[in-house]
Amino acid sequence: MHKPGYRFALLGLLLGFVVVVLGAYTRLTHAGLGCPDWPGCYGFLSVPRGDSALQAAQMRFPDSPVESFKAWAEMIHRYAAGTLGLVILGLALFSLRHRREDGYPVGLSFGLLVLVICQAAFGMWTVTLKLWPQVVTAHLLGGFATLSLLLLMCLRLHGGMHPLGGAGRASLRRIARVALAVVILQVALGGWTSSNYAALACTDLPTCHGEWWPDMNFAAGFDVFHEIGPNYLGGILDGAGRTAIHFAHRVGALITTLTVLFLARRLLRAGLPSLAGLVALALMVQVALGVTNVLAHLPLAVAVAHNAGGACLLLVMVAVNYRLRSPGKAAIFARPHPGSALASH
Repeated sequence: MHKPGYRFALLGLLLGFVVVVLGAYTRLTHAGLGCPDWPGCYGFLSVPRGDSALQAAQMRFPDSPVESFKAWAEMIHRYAAGTLGLVILGLALFSLRHRREDGYPVGLSFGLLVLVICQAAFGMWTVTLKLWPQVVTAHLLGGFATLSLLLLMCLRLHGGMHPLGGAGRASLRRIARVALAVVILQVALGGWTSSNYAALACTDLPTCHGEWWPDMNFAAGFDVFHEIGPNYLGGILDGAGRTAIHFAHRVGALITTLTVLFLARRLLRAGLPSLAGLVALALMVQVALGVTNVLAHLPLAVAVAHNAGGACLLLVMVAVNYRLRSPGKAAIFARPHPGSALASH
């Protein structure tokens, strides 16, 4: 039986996924600076329309002409993110009401609230620091982390997600944790690739510029201390720096594929074919989308789907790790609260 708040958490999860996809769309259409200020747009609560509003916007930001399409893409993303923040605030307040119930995830609820506040700050810095890659990547990772915690919230409140692990599956749990860590690192590499506009640094497969080891500058590509100040829209790295980032993402994709396939094989051998199939399916879809991005030169629909696929793969890995948790940890989650009726007997 579902615990109170399950449907509300599920709504948050679905909305969180929409926010991640909208963020990818905004980034890929170069609309991250569609509104040069934050949280409004050219000093308005919405995209300025009408001659007087447009004139005022141009006077306030003479170096940033209004482009309605990009401005609306950015503002719709902000509206969705703001709505998600309100849902997460509601989850935190709801958890206080049920804090005395056995195993209710109060700490997780407030952890989500802190994370979404940090996300708002990163959203502001994304604009004020003019798409500085470090902030953009951190903002993307924060979005994926928010989505993962919302999934954990749903799993905790579901009531029927009993642990599938046991004493004989300790090694399987370790493999699942390693696979999750590898996927997170690959997501970070993907974010760095996108924020530095390196997705098209190589347009052939399996080679890059017709070579197995092309000219690359890893020091420039992974310099996380480069200056703050320029407008990073479109990227500022030279070809060798972008190639290094793209190449690293490819190598990461290969390592991720082998690791996750190994996990799927072990899940199948452990008598968990449904989990194995889900893991393999999420991986194969993501690999296919990544290959299509390169060969088709980054079509918008496929690029957005690749971001969504990365989120799905991460969610699958989080779910697998949750289901494989040891029965001892599950018992801790279900332990009665000291102030509950069960604890008083």
